[in-house]
Amino acid sequence: MGVLPLFCISFIFLFAIFKKSWTEKFSFGIPHYVIDVVYPNENFSVQDFLNIANKKIKEIQNKGKTPIVVGGTWLYIQALLYGLSEAPPADVKIREELYKESRESLYKKLSEVDPVYAKKIHINDKKRIVRALEVYYLTGKPFSSFHSWNEPLYDFVGFVFSRERSQIIERIEKRVEKMFELGLVDEVKFLIEKGFKNSLTAMQAIGYKEIIPYIEDKISLEESKKQIIKNTKNFAKIQIRTFKNKFKDKNWYHLDITNCKNKEILDKILEKINQKEEKE
Repeated sequence: MGVLPLFCISFIFLFAIFKKSWTEKFSFGIPHYVIDVVYPNENFSVQDFLNIANKKIKEIQNKGKTPIVVGGTWLYIQALLYGLSEAPPADVKIREELYKESRESLYKKLSEVDPVYAKKIHINDKKRIVRALEVYYLTGKPFSSFHSWNEPLYDFVGFVFSRERSQIIERIEKRVEKMFELGLVDEVKFLIEKGFKNSLTAMQAIGYKEIIPYIEDKISLEESKKQIIKNTKNFAKIQIRTFKNKFKDKNWYHLDITNCKNKEILDKILEKINQKEEKE
């Protein structure tokens, strides 16, 4: 098979802790792309991601190699593999008015006009709630209608991995501990000192936004850590449910890797790839 470039859906430049926890240990000299391409104070849409991603995929394929796409929320995966429907551009005035309202009020409105999309996102995800309502007010159509499935843009084999809940929780807790060991608090302090305000999208990411109250002496370090773990668990639930429900076509395989070692996971993947090639 040779060395395959690893194409990660990760694009916040300067945000180092999340990278450190895996790149130092697991990169194994494999080229990684679409990491460190955006400053945290820059806007970066799904379309911006697609422009970079599709270009990089072509470059890799032109070299006779196969890229491996890893990670990401369902929207980025869906947009990359199936295309992104044309939703209207942002409207500053509508967006500003919406941001004045509470998350609870906005989520209630979204549930009324687009219950399909409301079920896919968390009530705390104000950015996506605002965007969905913005599109609805501009078009009169639910945001979910702009994300219908098309035929795949690439010939690919997709894998959705699952584990027993207890293992997922254990891995989340260990990951959070590792983030703190690697200096997460110092990193957030550094970003604040550099002028990256906590209102920025990047600073609202789980693992960053929970540190700010600690830095401001509003909560203890332990409380901050518990909040990160709690929010990560909630996000994991949404991701698991969404990937399970959305990615069901013939290109996708759902694999239970509970208690599996890396070699066993690789064997499962290769078995499915070989099966697909034999059918074709």
